[in-house]
Amino acid sequence: MGLTAIALIYSPWGKQSGAHLNPSTTLTFLRLGKIEPWDAAFYFLAQIVGGTLGVVVSSLIWGTAITHEKVRYAATLPAMNGTAVAFIAELAISFLMMTMVLNVSNSMRISRFTGVLAGALIATYITLESPLSGMSMNPARSFASAFPGRIWQALWVYFTAPPLGMLLAGELYVRTHGKSAVLCAKLHHDNDKRCIFRCAYKPFATQIAVKETM
Repeated sequence: MGLTAIALIYSPWGKQSGAHLNPSTTLTFLRLGKIEPWDAAFYFLAQIVGGTLGVVVSSLIWGTAITHEKVRYAATLPAMNGTAVAFIAELAISFLMMTMVLNVSNSMRISRFTGVLAGALIATYITLESPLSGMSMNPARSFASAFPGRIWQALWVYFTAPPLGMLLAGELYVRTHGKSAVLCAKLHHDNDKRCIFRCAYKPFATQIAVKETM
């Protein structure tokens, strides 16, 4: 899953769209003023529909293997520790992910590594955190499994903790760096693809390049 995330972020489609696979990410950048509300609405729709179609197509390919009691549509469910622990765990991993994204993607020196670090964090979370909450960090991902499987148990955890965690990370970043420090909503901007966001990346990069040549 970590390698899949990296591949999608650096793919031509990911470079074009900004690789927002998560409504929590889109919501945070909307809050930070980097996405038009109309565009954000279509991102939310695409994320939910795309994720759900992925599960449905997988069901058609694998049949009863997807519905097996040990798979259950890959639904994200709290472990034996309960919903409170799952909520805190989802809040924490979402906060850390967005903190990384904001700090790395807004640095001209290391911004191109945002996708690699995101993939590494996902792999780490699956290894260490998934026994607590199933490692969702993404409302669309959790809904995609819950809908075809009719598995609604504790779905509220995955609809509240991830966006709250990422919004808190965005608030902390703005308070410590200033709103102008958020350059764009793309996870990977070191490319020639058109940007639809309220982007300050190219002007800022040009300004830095001019200063370095002086």
